[in-house]
Parts: sequence; structure tokens; C-alpha cells
Amino acid sequence: MLTTLRIKNLALVEDLIVDFRSGYNVITGETGAGKSVLIGALNLVLGERADRTFIRSGCESCTVEAVFEIIHLRAPLRQFLDNNGIEPCEDNQLVLKRTLTTAGTNRQFINGSPTSLQTLAIVGEWLVDIHGPHEHQSLIHPAQQLVILDSFGELQLLRDRFAEQVRRREALLADKSSLIVDEKTYQQQIDLLRFQANEIASAKLRPDEDQELEQEHRRASNAAKLQQLARTATVLISDEEGSLLAQAGTLGRTLKELRALDPAGVPLLELQAQVVSALKDLHNELCNYADRVDIDLERLQELEERLNLIQSLKRKYGGSLTNVIAFGQQALQRLQQLEQRETELARINAALTQLDGELERAGQELSEQRRKVIPKLCRAVAAQLTDLGFNQSRFDVELNTQSQISDFKSQIPLSGFDTIEFLFAPNVGEPPRPLRAIASSGEMARVMLALKTVLAAEDAVPVLVFDEVDANVGGETAQTVGAKLRQIARKHQVLCITHLAPVAAPADAHFLVTKQIKRGRTVSEIKVLERADRIHELARMLGEQSLAARQLAEALLEREEKVARQ
Repeated sequence: MLTTLRIKNLALVEDLIVDFRSGYNVITGETGAGKSVLIGALNLVLGERADRTFIRSGCESCTVEAVFEIIHLRAPLRQFLDNNGIEPCEDNQLVLKRTLTTAGTNRQFINGSPTSLQTLAIVGEWLVDIHGPHEHQSLIHPAQQLVILDSFGELQLLRDRFAEQVRRREALLADKSSLIVDEKTYQQQIDLLRFQANEIASAKLRPDEDQELEQEHRRASNAAKLQQLARTATVLISDEEGSLLAQAGTLGRTLKELRALDPAGVPLLELQAQVVSALKDLHNELCNYADRVDIDLERLQELEERLNLIQSLKRKYGGSLTNVIAFGQQALQRLQQLEQRETELARINAALTQLDGELERAGQELSEQRRKVIPKLCRAVAAQLTDLGFNQSRFDVELNTQSQISDFKSQIPLSGFDTIEFLFAPNVGEPPRPLRAIASSGEMARVMLALKTVLAAEDAVPVLVFDEVDANVGGETAQTVGAKLRQIARKHQVLCITHLAPVAAPADAHFLVTKQIKRGRTVSEIKVLERADRIHELARMLGEQSLAARQLAEALLEREEKVARQ
């Protein structure tokens, strides 16, 4: 759900923070107060194209920030963010931000990470549907309509099984394509793979061998220096007049005189004896170390040649020995496949023949089940449309099927052999037209409302925004619109901009947009209304602030509160 929307320097808005509630949120206000700015701000932060004229006059930039709680979001958001190098959500909070400048610089962020407008738009489609005179509507896309139909008919298992078979078929076709080449290319591939496999195999590589060799090479290349240092150290200990052992002997004689004068010097003399013993041990170890250091120029050359070979293979086949070894194994496997090309092609063709039969049966079964579901969906939507004032309207679903694999010139869709189109005719005598071709924004919003009511349980988009849903609506139909919005809000968060009191009364939260004059400039403000203020606003929407209008507004609100408690 959308928890917070912050707008800064957009149109009439100077700096505005709106904390929306779960359930049904209604937004009202006088015409021109700035209600549409909220929709425009949402469109911006959801990745719609921007216009610099949106920036408030006198300002250099505008910013929109939206915070969503995504704990129940069904879309694969976490994986998507990770794949695109975007910071993960903290505490199940997704933060979107968009900034426009008068200089033409536009920036967008997800969880603080800079991102592209396209990435922002993809995330936006998972979060919000805006229904009204806007384009951010997933249900007008035929591909999404097919998803909704399958969800309504509980056909997801059939659809998933078909998709998995298509993926298996694509993998087989890719293997087959790699085997079908002309003889010259075939022989070139054989020669190259044989060379690569043999070159890597003959090197007899071991994982992490390069690290061991580099350490040995470092010792071998410094052998003379190491031996010299060890000899020098032995001389410092015992082989010169002023060596450490000679000085330690002098120190011992001094301490013996001290002990003769004071018995308390005994521990000091013992410590001196320990020092002499340690120096002798160190001297012996250094002599042994110097003897072990082998100045072997032949071994040094062997190490250098081996390391050069390894570096060459790493440059050719990967940045590490692990990658080189894996490349060699893959080259050998591919070589064996090519050398047995005819056998492998026969196996692939047999598997494709069997899979194509299974795929056609699965596709036909999916198409047949869809044909059975369509009348049920049409009846359910038609009933909702009647409630919304379309007494003579017609809703239909057009299904087109390519029943054979050979009908497809390109890749088979994962969704099956079918394409569909939601059709709608608002008046008798008019032919049904695709939903995306509906000209009236009011008609579009109410059709979407009918669909959303029917499909609320299946629709994965958590936030639904309805603008102008009450266009050309009045009386009982307005009450029905309000009731349906409240019904949808049981499964989704709903935001609705309306001018009708019966549509506003059922809301769980009522926001009022007003225009104020501050420091000589007009600004739009929004606040959530308490009950007394709601009655006042509903009375205004009913047409006047008379006692009768306020009583009617209070009765309307009490009726909706009673319904909500049931």
C-alpha cells in the first residue's frame, strides 16, 4: 500500500506530505483546488513521462517521493531490485523518488539507488493502477487481460505447465540449431574445440595451483638473498668479537659479581642463562635454514614457465583456474556432441516430436478451459456494469487461437496459443470495441471499476486510483459506485477523487484539498477530515451548507458507518 506521498514545488503545491490509510481513501475539494496534482505526482513517481511545465513557477526543481509498504506484494520485487543493482527494501518499505529540473535534468531513485526511468516504470506497474483520464492502466493491455482471465478461471497450473513445456522446447531447438551448420563451419568448430580441450587437458591444472606456484617462485627467485640474510644473522649471534653471544658472556660475568655481593641477583643470572640458551637455539636454526635454501636456477626456470602457461590460459579462457578448468570441461562436452552429431540430432528430433505433441495437447486444453471461463467472466462483469448505470451495455471477451505449433512463425508465447481482447459497447446498437479504445474517461473508469470488483481477489496490483469514476453518474448509481469502491478496498488500497457525496461517504479516510493564499501566492493543501469536518464537506458536495444539507450529510455518513460495522 501507499503509505506516504510527498510533493515539493509541483504546480500549486509548495511542500505537501500525505499519509494515506489502508482501505478506501477518498479525496475531495472544489474544482481547481489541486486534486489532480496528486494524480500527476503519482504518475511522475511511477515512471510516466515528465514535462518541465509541472515545476512550480519560480522554482528550479520539483520532487515527488512515495513510500510503499510491500509486505504483501506478489510481484517479484526483491529479485528485480537485486538483479538491477538496487538497494533492498528495509522494514518492507519501498521508497521511490523522482526529481525534475528546469535545466532538463531528471533523476529517479529506488531505495536511494539511482535508476533508469524504464526501471522505475516497471516497478510502478506492479504497485499502482490509475483509472481515469490517464494511461497508467494495466487492464487495457491484452497480455494482462489474459493473465486476469486465467486467474479468474483458476487456470494457472495449466498455464504454468504449458510455459514449462515451451521452455523445454526452446532449449532443444537451441541445441539443434548449434548442431546444424555447414560442413566447413562444422569442421572449424571441431578443430577449435579439440584444440581448446587438448590445450587445457594437457596442462593438467589443479585448482589454486597458481597460488602455490607463486609462493614457491617468490622463495626460489630470492634464494640467494635469503641465504645471505641467514648467514649474516648467524655472524651477528656468534661469529664476531662483539657478537650477541660474546656480549651475553660479558653480561653473565657481571651478574655473577652482582650475585656474590647480593643473593637477590640469583634470578637475574638465571634469566641471563635463558637468554644465552635462546641465542644458541636461534643460531642453530639459522644455520639449518641457510643450509636448506637451495639456489636451483633450473627449478626457478620451471616455475616461471609453468606460471606463464597458467597466465596464458587464464587470459584465453577465464580469469581464474576454476574458470579455465570449467571451460575445458565444457569444450570437451561440446566436442563430443559435435563428433556424435547425427546421433545427437536424431535424439533431439525424437524429443521434439514427442514434446510438440504434448505441447499441442496442453495448449488445446488451456484454450478450451478459457472458452468455458469467458462466459462466466462476461456475466459477472455485466452484472457489475448494470449496477453502475450501464443498463444496455455489453461486455465481451474476444478469443483468437492458433491451435497448431506450425501456425507460429516465431517463438511460441509462454501464455499459450491464445490472444484475447476485452471488448465493450456502452450503448445498444454499437459494436463492441477494445477496452483501450474507449474514448470517455468516465466510461473507462466505470468499466475498470466493474472489472476490479469482479477480479479484486485475483488482481495483484495493490493500489488502485480512480479519477473521474463518477463522471455522468448520479442518484442510486453514485451510491453503487461508493459501495463497490468500499468492496474493492477489502482486497486493495483504493484512492478515489470524487465530486459526489455518496461516493465519498463510504471511505475509511476522507482527505480535503483546498487552495490558500500564502505570502502572496496560491498553494494547494490537503488534510484528513475528522467526522464533524466530513459532515461539513459532504454537505458542500450535496450543494449547500443549510441545516437540511448537513442533516442529509450526517444521515448519509451514519448509514455508511452502519454498513461498515456489519
